[in-house]
Amino acid sequence: MKNFSRRLSLSQREAIWAYVFISPWIIGFFIFTLGPMVASLYYSFTEFNIISEPIWRGIANYQKLLTSDPLFWHSLKVTIKYAAMALPLNLVVGFSIAVLLNQKIPGVNLWRTMYFLPSVIAGVAVALLWVRIFNARIGLLNPFLKSIGIANPPGWLQDPQWAVPALVIMSLWSVGGSMIIYLAGMQGIPTTLYEAATIDGASVLQKFTKITIPMMTPVIFYNLVLGLIGAFNYFTEVYVATDGTGGPVRSTLFYNLYLYQNAFKYFNMGYASGLAWILFLIVLVVTLLVFRSSPYWVYYEGEVRK
Repeated sequence: MKNFSRRLSLSQREAIWAYVFISPWIIGFFIFTLGPMVASLYYSFTEFNIISEPIWRGIANYQKLLTSDPLFWHSLKVTIKYAAMALPLNLVVGFSIAVLLNQKIPGVNLWRTMYFLPSVIAGVAVALLWVRIFNARIGLLNPFLKSIGIANPPGWLQDPQWAVPALVIMSLWSVGGSMIIYLAGMQGIPTTLYEAATIDGASVLQKFTKITIPMMTPVIFYNLVLGLIGAFNYFTEVYVATDGTGGPVRSTLFYNLYLYQNAFKYFNMGYASGLAWILFLIVLVVTLLVFRSSPYWVYYEGEVRK
C-alpha cells in the first residue's frame, strides 16, 4: 500500500482524498435522489398501487393525464394562477423592504432581524397561524376589516374566490429570505457609482432606476428562478390549510397536492409518478425560458455585450 501511495503524484493523492471526503454526499445522492428519480420514471410507465407488483402500461398514464383527466388541468391552472400572483408580489415586496432597510437609520439591524426571522419558521406552524387569522368566524383579520369600514369582509380560505389570494398573502410571511439576498446585493454595489451620479446632478429616482435596479438584476434573476420553482412546488401550507382536500370546491387543488393525493390517498403511485415527471418538464421548460430571456434584461458588471 505504501509503495502504491508513493507511485501516485501529489495531485492524484489529493483527488483520491477529495473523493473520499465527498463520498457521503455522492452515496446519499445516488440512494436518496438519483435512485428515486430513476424508479419514479419507471413507475410512471406502470400501474402500481404500492402493495402489488407494478404492471407495465407504457404511456397509458401520460395519455390519461393529458387527454382524460380534468383534475390535472385544473390543478395546473390553480398552480399557475398562484404563481402569477405570488411570484411578482414577493419579488416586489422583498425588493422594496430591502431598499428601505438599506438606509442608515437607527436600529436598522433590529429591523432586519425582525423581517428575516419569520422566514425561518417551519411551514406547518406558519400555516396553522394563518388559518387562525383567516378564519371567517373567529379569526383576527375580519374583525379588523370591519373596524375600518369593510362591512362584508371575504371568507378567505372558506371562500373559493378568495382561497388562492389568501394563500398569496400568506406567502408574504416568508419574504424575509429574499429580502436578505436583495440587501446583500445592494450593499455590494460600488458607492463610487452613486457618488459620480451625485456629481452629475442625478436625482434619487434616477440613481434608483439607472444604478440600483440594473446592478441588482442578477439578484432579481436569482430570486425569480428560485421563486418560480418554489411556486410550482407549493404544497405544505395548502395541505395544512385545507387538511389535504384542496377545498373549498377544489379551489386550492394545487398540482403537488393532487400528485400527493394520487400517491398516498388513492395509492396510484404509477399515475403520481407520471404527474411528477410532467411537473419536472414544465418547471424545466419555464426555467429555461427565463434563462433564455436573461441576456435581454440581466446586467453583469464587466460583461461585454455584442
